[in-house]
Amino acid sequence: MKIAVVAANGRAAGKIITEAVNRGFEVTAFGRREENNTEAQTYIQKDIFDLTADDLKGFDAVVDAFGAWTADTLHLHSDSLRHLCDILSGTDTRLLVVGGAGSLYVNKEHTVQVCDGEDFPPEFLPLAKAQGKALAELRERSDVKWTFVSPAGDFQADGERTGKYILGGEELTLNSKNESIISYADYAIAMVDEIEKGNNIQKRISVVRE
Repeated sequence: MKIAVVAANGRAAGKIITEAVNRGFEVTAFGRREENNTEAQTYIQKDIFDLTADDLKGFDAVVDAFGAWTADTLHLHSDSLRHLCDILSGTDTRLLVVGGAGSLYVNKEHTVQVCDGEDFPPEFLPLAKAQGKALAELRERSDVKWTFVSPAGDFQADGERTGKYILGGEELTLNSKNESIISYADYAIAMVDEIEKGNNIQKRISVVRE
């Protein structure tokens, strides 16, 4: 398969690229840095907002690994995702988004989200709200073959690669130890599995370590 990873210089993106390359995928990474710090076979220095439809033409899937953390940049989650949707609109290229856990639901009625809880860290609330807003806007796009992939609540950059995960949906899923945890490496496995299988078009899915 031929995939592109945008905002490719981050750590989650790097794990996804490595997983895809190891499975024999042809990977093109788009990033803002001059140097290629990924294992992608092709690297193109280009800001996400400068990408065009021609840049992403011919890929089976595009992985959006964009992240913004400061108060004045959080709106870029929605802005960048809208831009990618616009340039992929009407094509067969799938868009897979590295999402967040804060917008997962904690009740079957889907009226209460993780970020609504009293014990949710207040410093992460603006980010969770920004990512939730981006997801809500993504749900309105019927012209794009998107999949939003939420990690578990404890998303560990340096966690071990176990090779096992539980695939969930819109609700926060706990493992057999009553944990919501996953490493970047296991998340990457789930992401690449979804790229290969394509079972969840226009859906949000979630993953947690077994």
